[in-house]
Amino acid sequence: MKKRIPFYLFIALLIFTSCKNNEKKRIISSENNTFYKTDTNDRTNDFYDNEKNINLAGPRSIEVTGEISNPGVVSYSSLPVRSVIVKETLLKENGNSFVGAYRYDGYSLYDILNKCILNKKNAKEFPPIIDLYVEIINNKKEKVVISWGELYYPANRYKIIIATKVMHIVPSKSKDLWPLPTETKLIVGTDLITERNISNPTKIIIKSIHKHYDIKKGAKFYAPELNLKKDNQIIETLKIIPKNIQIETIPAIFYGRGRGIHSITPFKGIYLKTFLNNYFEINKENLQHGMFTIAGSDGYHAAFTFSEIMNRNDNAEILLIDKGNYKKAGKFSLFATPDFFSDRAIKSINEIDFSIVK
Repeated sequence: MKKRIPFYLFIALLIFTSCKNNEKKRIISSENNTFYKTDTNDRTNDFYDNEKNINLAGPRSIEVTGEISNPGVVSYSSLPVRSVIVKETLLKENGNSFVGAYRYDGYSLYDILNKCILNKKNAKEFPPIIDLYVEIINNKKEKVVISWGELYYPANRYKIIIATKVMHIVPSKSKDLWPLPTETKLIVGTDLITERNISNPTKIIIKSIHKHYDIKKGAKFYAPELNLKKDNQIIETLKIIPKNIQIETIPAIFYGRGRGIHSITPFKGIYLKTFLNNYFEINKENLQHGMFTIAGSDGYHAAFTFSEIMNRNDNAEILLIDKGNYKKAGKFSLFATPDFFSDRAIKSINEIDFSIVK
């Protein structure tokens, strides 16, 4: 009996090692195999694993630079694979044009930029990181902008990826097979019109809003009106919420990154996009390069892209509030419902300034 023990231990060790190696292969072989198994026979309840996953041509790394202390090239090889399902649609002269429904697998900007050491140009005067944004540039020098809030503040993370694989999502009756892309692609999973989904991204530049605000930390402040601006020029002054815009009530757990829970009181206001729709057109340039800077009378300010306010597919809207604010909150305040933290909830708003990032 004693002589058999080493043999049994040897067999057990072989089985354990084999299982670990197989598990390791399933985890790290994302470029050769999908992290989903293809289910062509509908044996599972997952709708998004029924077709072959296709590799997209392009680099498996990206250059990251800008307002950081450690610029360089980030390789995807050590990053987790994320998956996003999208219904891609582009703007056309005669209306929106549906491109196709796909599952994309790839690497989230959340993970790609996670180890960047931020070095904001305005860090001394304004330490918060909510005025940061990124420019993403492809091999054709096309560019789109994404706010830091879209990347690191949403409750629903990892929705913005650089895809290296794609799969058809095929309707069970029509069997439509939409054209597949061939190159790696930026996928912004929260966009309704997907003009920010540019092919073959090669570079990410981290920047902060280059606009000066006088910071009045701790001071008493109140703004009785809100100036809507374009390139720093006033185009409208808002003193009350327009009566023709519907008031919405949003249940909320208001939770800050620093002080934690603030309240569980619902917020009442209008969708900011409903107000802005009267002044700004939804077009390709605005979707790709448009940026709003929203500021309070104390100088506290945040970056929001045009697309994250005006072009959402998840109904997680930005709320403009003028009811129920306590005195020092000012006439108007902002509640960003997509965000987990309340850092971009701005009070005593006196300015919303739109510009195109050049």
